[in-house]
Amino acid sequence: MPSEQGSPTVRRLRLGQELRLLRERRKLTGAKTAERLGWSPSKVSRIESSKTMPSTEDIEAMARLFKVDDEKLDELLGLLRDADQRGWWEDYEDALPSEYTTFLGLEAEAIAHRGWEPQLVPGLLQTEDYAREVILATRGIARITHSGVRSRVEARLDRQQRVLHRSDPAEVSVVLDESVLTRRFGEPSVMREQLGHLLEMSLLPHVSVQVLPLDGEHPVNTGAFVHLKFVDLDDAVYLELLYGARFVEALELVADYEQAFEHLRATALSEDESRVLVQRKIMQWR
Repeated sequence: MPSEQGSPTVRRLRLGQELRLLRERRKLTGAKTAERLGWSPSKVSRIESSKTMPSTEDIEAMARLFKVDDEKLDELLGLLRDADQRGWWEDYEDALPSEYTTFLGLEAEAIAHRGWEPQLVPGLLQTEDYAREVILATRGIARITHSGVRSRVEARLDRQQRVLHRSDPAEVSVVLDESVLTRRFGEPSVMREQLGHLLEMSLLPHVSVQVLPLDGEHPVNTGAFVHLKFVDLDDAVYLELLYGARFVEALELVADYEQAFEHLRATALSEDESRVLVQRKIMQWR
C-alpha cells in the first residue's frame, strides 16, 4: 500500500473505476445497466464518477449483474468501507476550499508528486511563518478570517508531516522559478528561515528541488501545477485558480503536463546547482 492508512478519497475513486471497468467488460452501457437494475442512468454515472457513494445493496446488485465472484465482491465492499472512513483533512474542511480537500485526499496516497511553482515556495516545503504570510497576503481577495488563517496554517503543517515524513513517503520533485527565492513574504528573517528550510528539505532522499534560473530558457508558459501519480489509479493534475481549482484527468492532457514538467526539469539547474543558488539568495536576505 502507498500509505499506512490509505485515503478514503482514493478508495472512492477506485471503487467507481472498478465498477465502470466491470460494466465495460460485460459490454453493457450505462443506460442498459440502469435499465437492468431499475435505476436512472444518472445514478450509474454518478456512482462510476465517484460523485455518489453507493450503498452496500447497490454494490451487491451491480455485482450480480456483472457476474463477479465472491472474492471480487469482497474487494468492492472493502473499498466501500474504506471510502466511508474519515480523512485527516476533514478536520480542516470548514477552512479549506472543497477542491483542495479533494487534492489532499488524492495526495495522501500518491506515490509521486511533481510540481512546478513560478510564484512561491510550494506548501509542502513552507515554514510556518512563511505559510502564514502567504495566506495573509490573499486575505483581501479570499476574505479569510483570523481563525481561517490559523486553520490553514495548521492544515499545511499537518499535511507536511503526513506526506513528507510518513514511513513510505511519495517521491516529491519540485521545480521553482528563481523569482520565488526573491519574492518577499514577511520580514527578511522569514525569507532567510524559509530558504534555509528549503535547503534542508532538498537533502531528504525522496525530495528533489530544482530552480529554473531567470537568465535561462523558459520552456513552458503555464501557471503552477501538481502532477500526482498512483499505483492503482490514473494520474491527475491539479491546477489552483483565483477562485477554486480544477483537476485535469484526461490521459492525453495529463501526458502534456508530464512532458511540460520534464522540459522544466531538464532546463532547470541541477539539484546541487540549485542548492548553491538558494544559499546565495539566503545571503541576500541578511
